[in-house]
Amino acid sequence: MSLPDNLHYLDMQELSLLIRTRKISPVEVTEAMLARIEALDGQLHSYARVTSEIALEQAHQAEAELAKGMCRSPFHGIPLAYKDLFDTAGVVTAAGMPIHADRVPEQDATVVARLREAGAVMLGKLQMTEGAFAIHHPDIQSPVNPWGEQHWTGASSSGCGVATAAGLCFGALGSDTGGSIRFPCAANGLTGLKPTWGRVSRYGAFEMAASLDHVGPMTRSARDTLFLLSTIAGHDPLDPTSMPSVCLEIPGIDESFKGLRVGIDENWLSDGVDPEIQQALHAVMSLIASGGGQLIRVSMPSTRAVSSNWEAHCGVQTAVAHANTYPQRASEYGPALSRLIDGGRALSGMDYQRILLDAQRFTGEVDALMSELDVVLAPVQPYAAPTLEQLANLAQDPEANRRLIQFTSPFNVSGHPCLSLPIGLTAAGMPIGGQFIARKGGEAVLCRAGMAVQKVSDWHRLRPTAIG
Repeated sequence: MSLPDNLHYLDMQELSLLIRTRKISPVEVTEAMLARIEALDGQLHSYARVTSEIALEQAHQAEAELAKGMCRSPFHGIPLAYKDLFDTAGVVTAAGMPIHADRVPEQDATVVARLREAGAVMLGKLQMTEGAFAIHHPDIQSPVNPWGEQHWTGASSSGCGVATAAGLCFGALGSDTGGSIRFPCAANGLTGLKPTWGRVSRYGAFEMAASLDHVGPMTRSARDTLFLLSTIAGHDPLDPTSMPSVCLEIPGIDESFKGLRVGIDENWLSDGVDPEIQQALHAVMSLIASGGGQLIRVSMPSTRAVSSNWEAHCGVQTAVAHANTYPQRASEYGPALSRLIDGGRALSGMDYQRILLDAQRFTGEVDALMSELDVVLAPVQPYAAPTLEQLANLAQDPEANRRLIQFTSPFNVSGHPCLSLPIGLTAAGMPIGGQFIARKGGEAVLCRAGMAVQKVSDWHRLRPTAIG
């Protein structure tokens, strides 16, 4: 069988079947993906480093094992890429920071190890903002949004978003501390999951803010998101904060809205939210209602305090994470990350305790609300894919920054899982992202809701036309 023209955009499950039935060779797929990266990434800058030799070695190993009838998992032979904050044995992991340009871990992060053991092929490490905060280090070339080069790529998992949207990998591992899986998914027309805090091990992931960091998959469909989550999730003895293992049965999930209880807070959804985003959310509501779901009017707990507090909350923990290099090497840090750490170091213990109390209060209120619902519908951000000029202006306006993260960061604070997915395009042709939020441990129902949307719509199949 010759390679399909749209090979780079195949769903992972479709590709898995072709590989396992030996209709497509893992080596051919990997060579095709490396060639596409070579052809396109010079303009997109999504990869921090491409691991061609490792990828081809793993692909040949997968092909040899499959030829002998040995299939490690459905991921056997599938090329993936990882955000450059996940440790990879023998390969530089720099976390978007020039001061770590020579940092070579001796062992893999747990999530990387699980995918390697499952037979996945590592194409390389994906570019990211400095230390996983808001802005790329001045000495690093920022990734370019394939939908529009003058538009934001999303926050720290920027390379993951660009590479997956452009068909330079079949899926990626990202991280989310205030929205950094969901923002790049919204900006690049992807589906991604910020799991329940502790669902996926953080061992071997460069720390930004321990209680806010979440590791999760970024893909082109909800089904592929669940597919990837099912391999990386589960308890890890190396991460004592990880949750007990829970089996996520992909075939057993109903791809329908029937009986699904979906919380809607019209006031929250319209609070400073652009009309285009509101219209897209109402289109999703119509799909839910026509598919047998229940739209339940709710009053969302106020997110103002936790979103206003997020930078200080994060800054204290980031200062702890960087204590070995900051302030000793402060001159080598970019201005955004320096400002975050300086703010964290300056915060008093009493002020931080007030932030923690607000966080606990909000978490309890969301827990109570979710006990009566399956999911809550929300935007990812109040406006779609801002231009780079608009983004630069945000840095000067704390209230504008709070508005940007008001639908994402509160659920990093509370630890509730969120699924981001494409729900339309703006008049200018840029992707619009929406999200479902669920109770803790509710990843399966989130993916069910996402698959139900994607079964009756084609938003997730739209691709950036400029790159082919």
